[in-house]
Amino acid sequence: MTQKKLLFAITTLLFATVAAAQPKEDNRSLHTDSASLVQWQMTQSFNQQKIDSLVKLRLEAELKNIEKNSDRSREVEAELARMKSADSIRKAQQLEKLTHLKETSPGYPVAPFNDTLFNVYLKLGPTFPDDRAAQITARIERIYEDNFFKADSLVLTQNEIGYEIDYKNNETIMIISQLDALWFNKESSELAVEYRDKIAKAVLAEKAQNSFMNWSKRIGLVILIVIGAALLVYLINKLFGFVLRFLRKNQAKYFKGITIGKFRLFSPEYQEVFFLNVIKILRIAAIIIALYLCLPLLFYVFPDTQDITNTMLDWIISPAKNILSGIVDFLPNFFTIVVIYIFTSYIVKTVKYFSLEIEHGRLSLPGFYKEFARPTFNIVRFILYAFMLVIVFPYLPGSDSPAFQGVSVFLGLLISLGSSSAINNMIAGIVITYMRPFRIGDRVKIGETVGDVVEKSMLVIKILTTKNEEITVPNSTILSSNTINYSAHAQTMGLIVHTTVTIGYDVPWRKMHETLISAALRTTMIKKEPAPFVLQTSLDDFYVSYQINAYSDEPNKLAGIYSALHQNIQDCCNEAGIEIMSPHYANLRDGNNSTIPADYLQKDYAAPPFNVHQTGAGVK
Repeated sequence: MTQKKLLFAITTLLFATVAAAQPKEDNRSLHTDSASLVQWQMTQSFNQQKIDSLVKLRLEAELKNIEKNSDRSREVEAELARMKSADSIRKAQQLEKLTHLKETSPGYPVAPFNDTLFNVYLKLGPTFPDDRAAQITARIERIYEDNFFKADSLVLTQNEIGYEIDYKNNETIMIISQLDALWFNKESSELAVEYRDKIAKAVLAEKAQNSFMNWSKRIGLVILIVIGAALLVYLINKLFGFVLRFLRKNQAKYFKGITIGKFRLFSPEYQEVFFLNVIKILRIAAIIIALYLCLPLLFYVFPDTQDITNTMLDWIISPAKNILSGIVDFLPNFFTIVVIYIFTSYIVKTVKYFSLEIEHGRLSLPGFYKEFARPTFNIVRFILYAFMLVIVFPYLPGSDSPAFQGVSVFLGLLISLGSSSAINNMIAGIVITYMRPFRIGDRVKIGETVGDVVEKSMLVIKILTTKNEEITVPNSTILSSNTINYSAHAQTMGLIVHTTVTIGYDVPWRKMHETLISAALRTTMIKKEPAPFVLQTSLDDFYVSYQINAYSDEPNKLAGIYSALHQNIQDCCNEAGIEIMSPHYANLRDGNNSTIPADYLQKDYAAPPFNVHQTGAGVK
């Protein structure tokens, strides 16, 4: 009877524990927290396992006291086998539920001194894991306040749930249940010893950290770090000051200006100012970096600020590691880009060689003129490098990122919208190149502009006028207007120089033709063959328009040719006694001097008198 009563009391106690462990209905109740439900089911399973263990002990004891092979012994053996099978099934279910619980239950750290000792994953009775972790942390911090703390004051006590860690046998720090141990696949006693040692070690370490001796050392280290930082800043200032003084003293030697070809990029004065400013900026940057590197040392002295040290170092180390890692990862692509560039460069050099051969006349292609060589090379070079960029683009770092692609599209859109005029001029330049309307050095007239072509490019041409004015004309303007080329056939057929003079009807036209041809033949840079000729372009009311036409192979000197021709026409007309009375002939001649200069008149020349004749009808 005594054994049965004991068994009944233990069974009643276990069921009471199960009832107390069942979660209450609050904001984290069984109905809303599946993890709590699983844990409650596992707690029930553990309690049932305890009950079965007591029953098993009773049955094993009874089996020893009864006769073997009796009906009762066979019943007891069958019951033990059934309980063993049920225990195996229960363990498998516990492992399955624990696996599910690990997937859904986060850990809550026990960190009394900003250092995590362990995590709490499971609730204990009505206390949820986060509250449980906070309570354990608060209790550890309380025992830290005990000035007479000793590690052996933490003792382990076994209870019906598992083990509890007590301080001086009067305060419970935490309880380790069998579920807590099962979470780590350990025995509850083993896990309790591990947690007790961690707590004792953490409290002793924190007391050692905050001892008077350690605080004295920390203050001394802080003073040393501050002195070291000040000394480092002083040395940086001295070093850069020495460099500045040295450069100023030897400025004539080191600052001579920067020239690229014939273009002066920097004058000596500007170069000096630029480099001195760069050195000053470097000095400030060096001081900032030095102070920044001293701050982690300063924060590392104190345990509470050691996390700041790690954060500050991480701000430098992480980007540096990422950059270094990115460079290492980019090396294969970099070598691929280099190979593609070298291959493209050799193709460009080959094309350039053939273009120079054609330009210098050492190689000729049917229908391909010398002046096509250079612009064709520029076009082919542009196409080759554009094709190279298309191939290289996927190998560029970040080329597959949406940001890089978005920026590329945006830049392409800006270029296409903002350079429409430039593109029009480039296309017009290509068309003009292969139309060959003029060459460098040709005398041309475009619109109202007359001059020699001195430069051709993909966008514009430059014309030097007879007044030494350089005029820039866009290629699109040339393509959309008329262009007169005076030099195109000057060397082969000759350029016809022509001017018009109007003479009265009283001068015989044959005499006028002879006079104008004589004036043309006197003019320098007028060819004798083909011979000059005269065209009578109109017969007006008071005069005849005579146009003298002569051939010249000097189109670039037209202004001088026309000036000399006009002078010679005046001389020849004066010598022939022909008055140039343009535009009208004066009917009233008697009594007036001739318009011919006196040098060309006879010495006894006198102005004709004003004649009056009287007739029967009156005076005339």
